[in-house]
Amino acid sequence: MMINTLQKLRLRFQNVGPIYVKELRSYFNSAVAYVVIIVFLAFLGWFYASNIFLINIASLREMFETARWVLLFIIPAITMRLLAEEKKSGTIELLTTKPVHDDEIVIGKFLAAWSLVAFALLPTLVYYVTVSSFGDIDNGPVIGGYLGLLLMAGVYVSIGLFASSITENQIVAFILGIFLIVGFFVLDKILLFVPSGLVSLFEYLGTDYHFLNMARGVIDSRDVVYFLSILGTMLWLTMVTLGRRKW
Repeated sequence: MMINTLQKLRLRFQNVGPIYVKELRSYFNSAVAYVVIIVFLAFLGWFYASNIFLINIASLREMFETARWVLLFIIPAITMRLLAEEKKSGTIELLTTKPVHDDEIVIGKFLAAWSLVAFALLPTLVYYVTVSSFGDIDNGPVIGGYLGLLLMAGVYVSIGLFASSITENQIVAFILGIFLIVGFFVLDKILLFVPSGLVSLFEYLGTDYHFLNMARGVIDSRDVVYFLSILGTMLWLTMVTLGRRKW
């Protein structure tokens, strides 16, 4: 029975792979991937290298601190074209005339954008090697920091993809993506202005709150569940929005 279920799932999502490869290739066939990776690494390198000798501690904390801010603006730039451009050019209609489901389109594009962020993070392992050469490094916060960045990036990509699904204008998608992503980011930073009964809710919904927990080296299942829940919800909203064209 399990084998039959897996076979049905494989057939149901058989187009995710080709869509993923197509989108990822489109990033690297243009300047987008290279600009994103270079800008990302340039910001991290500048702020990280300027502080590494000041703190005099074998830690990647400063790198993670900087990365979480840079992702706020890099990811909307990555995702703004994913569906907005397809809708404006009409290629989304051509794509859906083939035996491809909306959820396959959304998942394939999401995985491609998420992978690009992972590729941008990959060269930062050089920082880990560098810091390790200065002294003993606590690997717990390093593992938690990287996992937290990847999960938070996944949430931001899903939000950016949703923003791209509700407009045909890439600039509007970019601005809306930043607005929504920054909105989630600052929720745990405005608790002084929130009614006492909603403080716990706002704190829990803040992406930065959960990332900082993981960056301390404490990988709590509640933080992982939070990221996956928001990610799944935003992908579902994107599928619903994309499906509205058929109504």
